[in-house]
Amino acid sequence: MYHAQRPVHTPVLLDEVVAWLQLRQDGLYVDGTIGLGGHAEAILDGSGPNGHLIGFEWDRNAAALAIDRLSRFGDRVQVVQTSYVNLVSELARLGVQGIDGLVVDLGVSSLQLDSPERGFSFQLDGALDMRMDQRNPQTAAALVARLSEGQLADVFYHFGEERQARRIARFLVQARQKEPITTTARLAAIVAEAIPKRYHPLKVHVATKVFQALRIAVNTELVNLADLLAGAPEVLRKGARICVITFHSLEDRMVKRAFADNPAYRVLTRHPVEVSRAEVERNPRSRSAKLRVAARV
Repeated sequence: MYHAQRPVHTPVLLDEVVAWLQLRQDGLYVDGTIGLGGHAEAILDGSGPNGHLIGFEWDRNAAALAIDRLSRFGDRVQVVQTSYVNLVSELARLGVQGIDGLVVDLGVSSLQLDSPERGFSFQLDGALDMRMDQRNPQTAAALVARLSEGQLADVFYHFGEERQARRIARFLVQARQKEPITTTARLAAIVAEAIPKRYHPLKVHVATKVFQALRIAVNTELVNLADLLAGAPEVLRKGARICVITFHSLEDRMVKRAFADNPAYRVLTRHPVEVSRAEVERNPRSRSAKLRVAARV
């Protein structure tokens, strides 16, 4: 069991998610990314006294903290330690016939960002890991060591929308020939060296897109999201709502397209719901979050 002190956790777009779900006091809800339990707690409070929630979380440390946070709800909550990509099959295994709402928050949690050993952030030096599920044998360091220059460039371009992808890949291959790239600080330094100063962004770290791309590749995030969006209508009851919070344009476009193209969905948000200025001031990490909502036809 994970016994570390619970990190400060501020769920993104919390009031908006609760409002769009239209909670019922006897409803059954699923949090596909329970994280540290912020959205789940609000859903359980709002659907009390008889509402139930099933949470999915593939990070075992986060799952343990969520279980502790939600213990006051007793048997109204159940946490399944697996990725939301297995949501349909796991609900079938649990005998669930249909659910009244689904929320998925695709952001990286504070627990992950603030733990250097997890390797998600260039702000803290640590092992170049980036695995959401530490049972996954493939780390970011292993990808950087194994992929060819062309493959690395493709990862950075397609998963990070990084315009300097080929130049960065070339610098990484040259650097790893001298010494393996195994830490977040070294990766960030190589990226900063590869990109000419005139192309350094003003408001975000120069390595942001590279870190995003590697994280997506390590955790097959876009494949998982596509599978979830295709499979969710199988478990949503008629009229049930699906709320998806994204943090970058790749995810947002996928959600927008899936909701529009799948006849099982009725789009409820023509434009994504964005965080308010007040929320950004309280929680700067929320600034790029967008919420899209659809209902099961």
